[in-house]
Amino acid sequence: MRKIKYKKGPKLQHVTLEYTGSQKAHKSEMQLFVYNNDDVVEYEKFAVQSLNICIDYSKNNWLNIHGLNDLNLIKTIGAHFKLDDFLLADILNTSKRTKLEEQQDVLFFNIKSLLPSDLNDGLKVEQISFILKYGILISFQEKRSDFFTHIRERLRIHTGIVRTKKVDYLLYLLLDAVMENFYITIENEEEEIEKLINLTKKGADPVILEKIENHRDNFNFLKRAIIPLRDSLYYLKTIKDDDTYNGIEKETFSFFIRLHQKSLELLEQIDSDMSSLESASNFYFSEQSRKMNEIMKTLTIISAVFIPLTFIVGVYGMNFENMPELKTQNGYFVVMGIMFLLVIALIIYFKKRNWF
Repeated sequence: MRKIKYKKGPKLQHVTLEYTGSQKAHKSEMQLFVYNNDDVVEYEKFAVQSLNICIDYSKNNWLNIHGLNDLNLIKTIGAHFKLDDFLLADILNTSKRTKLEEQQDVLFFNIKSLLPSDLNDGLKVEQISFILKYGILISFQEKRSDFFTHIRERLRIHTGIVRTKKVDYLLYLLLDAVMENFYITIENEEEEIEKLINLTKKGADPVILEKIENHRDNFNFLKRAIIPLRDSLYYLKTIKDDDTYNGIEKETFSFFIRLHQKSLELLEQIDSDMSSLESASNFYFSEQSRKMNEIMKTLTIISAVFIPLTFIVGVYGMNFENMPELKTQNGYFVVMGIMFLLVIALIIYFKKRNWF
């Protein structure tokens, strides 16, 4: 039976820079937003050599990298922003769990984005990593996707408060957008569960049980992705009064507390849905048992009808010479009539007892 696991890459040393994901066909590209409350400048598909020219530390900067195949690009970005090689290795190694790491001037966050897949009731998995430094937020995506399209639009047209806040608030928005994918995935799983429950009411096809187990694996995989996220967000709540890292403003912590609450709600919803899935599984086995009981009841009734007939035939099949009925002229028809009436009587009796 299909098992869902985190993508297993080659076993690497912690500082080995090698992309272990599956999106190897996607070319690495960069996009930069430089913004404040007054204006925003967007740079699309620019070269890494332009970082010194384009980044303005007097404003907020969001650098987004699509595609992790260009190791030279990743190393150059790491060297430019003085990022530890351990962080770069965690960005490239997509088999890592969700984690939060706090350093003196850097907050590192990676998260698994999950969406429904059209193949075998599975899930699409993408790792997204974030580096938060003073005045700049760097996000690393395995491929170009539309997770953050609405956030880009909010930056362009100055909707909401994103341009009035620092990049720590932008990090909150990006994490919130990724967590919305969990809701989409759970909603899709709930729809599939409802379909499975309806199918179990119509029959006990073994394919239904396989689908139930597939979706059970999906929920377990969701839990394995959300639990470390919950723990990371809880830790982020606790560093509010920590002097080690102050890249997140005091008033922004309330937004991350909301994310932690969302993670708890997601886990509660998953537990509830797994209970529904367990009910579907129990209903499947109950339906299977009911059908088996119906078959056994039918066979038992047939056996009960033929037992007395077999007894009569057995009596008259005995080879005794002086059996009284053997020389009766219409004995055969009398016995057949009695056997027929006996069958009718048994069927009427079983029917009155509601045995079939």
